[in-house]
Amino acid sequence: MWNDWNDPNELRKLAKSLEEPMAETVYQGTYGPVQGTAESLVGLLGSRLTGGSYYTLSDENNYMIWAVLKSCHDRGWIYKGADSMPWCPRCSTGISQHEIVTEGYRELTHTSVYVKFPLRGREGALLIWTTTPLTLTSNVAAAVHPDLDYVKIRYDDEILYLSKGTQASVFPKGGFEVLEELKGAHMEGWSYDGPFDELELPQGLGAPGAHRVIFWNEVGEAEGTGIVHIAPGAGKEDLELGKMYGLPTVAPLDEFGVFINGLGWLTGIPVYDSADPIFGDLRKKGLLLKTQEYTHRYPVCWRCGSELVFRYVNEWFISMGEKLDKPLEEVTEGEKESYLRYQIMDSSKMTQWIPEFGLKRELDWLRNMDDWMISKKRYWGLALPIWECDCGWFSVFGSMEELRERAVEGWDEFEGHSPHKPYIDSVKILCEKCGKIVSRIPDVGNPWLDAGIVAFSTLDYRTDKEYWSKWFPAEFITECYIGQFRNWFYSMLTMSTILEKATPFKVCL
Repeated sequence: MWNDWNDPNELRKLAKSLEEPMAETVYQGTYGPVQGTAESLVGLLGSRLTGGSYYTLSDENNYMIWAVLKSCHDRGWIYKGADSMPWCPRCSTGISQHEIVTEGYRELTHTSVYVKFPLRGREGALLIWTTTPLTLTSNVAAAVHPDLDYVKIRYDDEILYLSKGTQASVFPKGGFEVLEELKGAHMEGWSYDGPFDELELPQGLGAPGAHRVIFWNEVGEAEGTGIVHIAPGAGKEDLELGKMYGLPTVAPLDEFGVFINGLGWLTGIPVYDSADPIFGDLRKKGLLLKTQEYTHRYPVCWRCGSELVFRYVNEWFISMGEKLDKPLEEVTEGEKESYLRYQIMDSSKMTQWIPEFGLKRELDWLRNMDDWMISKKRYWGLALPIWECDCGWFSVFGSMEELRERAVEGWDEFEGHSPHKPYIDSVKILCEKCGKIVSRIPDVGNPWLDAGIVAFSTLDYRTDKEYWSKWFPAEFITECYIGQFRNWFYSMLTMSTILEKATPFKVCL
């Protein structure tokens, strides 16, 4: 097996050759000179022929991932879903669950705000609290816990509703009079006016008509007011509640974290600059009770460190299957065959983990993780091999040969190039359902797909299984970064399970 480093001078020469990517050139490989176009030689980097390091942009790396995704599609595991995702405005892309758990948070201080939602048909207002004022533009409901005790109080000649257990923290100096006590269950269905109901976007989506009190058992009194403002377009749990109650979804931000058209004076304002103007508008409307500095763990982009927002977008996922409420030993073979997470658990148990708690940590991640978001809203990277029609049909290709057989346009423009933009997007196919000409989706792949395929793409799995089997699984792998349990270790285990139902490494330190 080759295990060498690239000659920097050869790489510089190859980079220079890319000024004319289709011109013939020569690269000094493992066994001697390798001739081809500059682009084709770049596509061979990291292979046995050229030697050197592992290159995620190589043709084999990309086509190997295509094969994995096609296998997932054949088993019904690939789907497109709308979700309220953590989003980095600076990088203009979604951040998956794998990328923000634990190490993806920082202790940050934000200005939180207590806001009044005037009730309709009864005196007073609901008092809500939020650390993310930008989400108020997307409010559609207010949640209470049916079993909590709530109070109707008079404060500064205003009638306010909040939970009994939070009144002391909201009004530490007192100055309020309790007029009535009631259970959250009695507040169900109360309607109210939202703080931004006058704006075109929430009006057009029916948000003002949806404003009502709903139940949520996760509402507590550790902080806030015991009444949670719900914005399905700006939070994952909010979106789930929205689906449960049939609420509209207001998505206020574009890919750069800027407020979109239909939001009046807010349109064009970057989200990072929006808090103070929002506070000013609430104050002018008489809806702001007070602001308060609040320090909490907040998600940040693992690449650039920017604070994340939640944005309602369509992304592509690999389904991990249901989270069964029973011990792993009781999961049936049929359930394992249907639910990928349990197959990966079996593969994980084939590895010797040092220390032993590594296995427990990996299994815990697999047991609780959500589906794997595999798409990114970026221009260049792994071109996801998904062609999607307006009618809802889509096809996933597992190789260049499969795509060639279905291509009806653009193959001449693509042939001879690596499977990346812009050339791959020249290829069109016919929809198998409605017969329309279909283009590839614009998304690129999650980079952990690139990282996870190394045990196959570097060992000629597609073309020389005998050679691959000599080196698989790897004898040993080690990492000091705890996040690799849900990133690199996870992605390698997942791809190895999909292809071989086996672990890619014997020992993990």
